[in-house]
Amino acid sequence: MKISLAHSPDSDDAFMFYGLARGRVPTGDLEISHVLADIETLNRQAQEGRHEITAISFHAYPYVADKYALMPCGGSIGDGYGPLLVAREPLAPAQVATLTVGVPGTLTTAYLALKLFAPGVATRVIAFDRILEEVREGRVDVGLIIHEGQLTFGAHALHKVLDLGAWWKKETGLPLPLGGNAVRRDLGPALMARLTALVRDTVRYSLAHRREALDYALGFARGMDPAVADRFVGMWVNEMTVECGPRGRQAVQALLDRGHAAGLIPRRVTADFIDA
Repeated sequence: MKISLAHSPDSDDAFMFYGLARGRVPTGDLEISHVLADIETLNRQAQEGRHEITAISFHAYPYVADKYALMPCGGSIGDGYGPLLVAREPLAPAQVATLTVGVPGTLTTAYLALKLFAPGVATRVIAFDRILEEVREGRVDVGLIIHEGQLTFGAHALHKVLDLGAWWKKETGLPLPLGGNAVRRDLGPALMARLTALVRDTVRYSLAHRREALDYALGFARGMDPAVADRFVGMWVNEMTVECGPRGRQAVQALLDRGHAAGLIPRRVTADFIDA
């Protein structure tokens, strides 16, 4: 049986799925096909149910909950850190509300966190890998940075305004759950559980074989210095990626509930995790 596994073309996802991508994790009669796309594209494709397994932003989950359940493994959860707001000049966080922020997509969790922080802020959607340049060139006031830009913005002579993951933890005491993996419900409980176990196995394999998995991930690091890539991978692939646990599940539900209460998510949704 062929299974489409969709994730971003980033070093942390490449690291995480190394075991499956290179056949280190046995899949039996399942043929796993890796599809690479940016997270906002995957969020939109999930609304169509295009892939059996897909990375999604947790912000996007309410829009696909009828088609997908969440895996408790494979997620990107920042405990005290997360998407950054950056600008050309030093700014106070309160100033962001009066400016225009370049964002990587309106279904990203980074966007949801921004709107929870500054509800009335003006935004403009920009491809995630162009935001630093747009800020540097003055075409947008502030950039909302995800992926490796969280570590490399200084090379663009930009200043950190606010870490939304740190802000969220101060507000809630919880980590900020950014992205997770979802599995299509029409596969049935047995196969959904089996696929969840495979994703957990590939994360465990990479953590146990860090050097070879990191060498593979460097091919997806867009020229990032290996030491920076190592740090970036460590931020987003860790024990909470193996199993988000009760605290991770609580954080996802809190994010969804606060988004709904703020009018940013149209209906209240219970985060439905596969137990496997």
